[in-house]
Amino acid sequence: MQLDKRVLVTPDKHFPVHDQKAINVVCKAIKIVNPDEYVDLGDTGGWEHFSTHYWKGRNAKPMEDLIPLLDKDVKAVNKGMDQIDKALNKTDCKKRHFVQGNHEVWLDKFVTRYPYLSHYKTYNALKLEERGYKYYPYNKKENLKIGKLNFTHGKFTGKYHSFQHIDVYGESIMYGHTHDLQRFTKTRKGGTISAWSLGCLKNIQIDEDWLCGRLTNWNHAFAIVDFFKNGNFNVEIVEIIKGKTTLWGEVIVG
Repeated sequence: MQLDKRVLVTPDKHFPVHDQKAINVVCKAIKIVNPDEYVDLGDTGGWEHFSTHYWKGRNAKPMEDLIPLLDKDVKAVNKGMDQIDKALNKTDCKKRHFVQGNHEVWLDKFVTRYPYLSHYKTYNALKLEERGYKYYPYNKKENLKIGKLNFTHGKFTGKYHSFQHIDVYGESIMYGHTHDLQRFTKTRKGGTISAWSLGCLKNIQIDEDWLCGRLTNWNHAFAIVDFFKNGNFNVEIVEIIKGKTTLWGEVIVG
């Protein structure tokens, strides 16, 4: 069976609250994989100052104090994306997809409140057109689909979230959002379908304060998906442990 294309997929990075070693691993992996397409599953930025805590309600900051913080977030997230785009630019990967995450929705909600600040909308703030990304709004029915595999940011976070995603979508799907690795496969007439939760690339340790010591199943990872001419595909999940991984027999250190 002839291979049609190879796609590299990354989940939640939460720039600037990312894990730099994990990002370094991804950038080095891009050189090895030489993907035909790239998929960003969203929550690319943490967007802390776009949360309603900062601009809505009695504790909202005055706009003159808020704008510098928003600009700082935009600059930091773009700087993070630049790292990955730089690695992609060194390959022949020109087809790039951006799937909006729930954290990016915070930007659009902010602009809904202040429409004269439209440059803060996700598409504009991240310069997606300039970067060459096709844009897919948050968890819409018309989500990104390559071959027989769907891509979305993710919606469910319960214990069996991969089952929930496949139960709702009814087709094979890959998503982020939950920050952990999980897979559920369902056999039905005509074959099997699966849902993959892809983990994250954020700094896991930094969330210990608000988690109040609660343990998590969060993992650093990315995916390589090989697609065949008939739409079938093979998924390889590459887990990154303490800034290191192996890929196709090669050790990658971030």
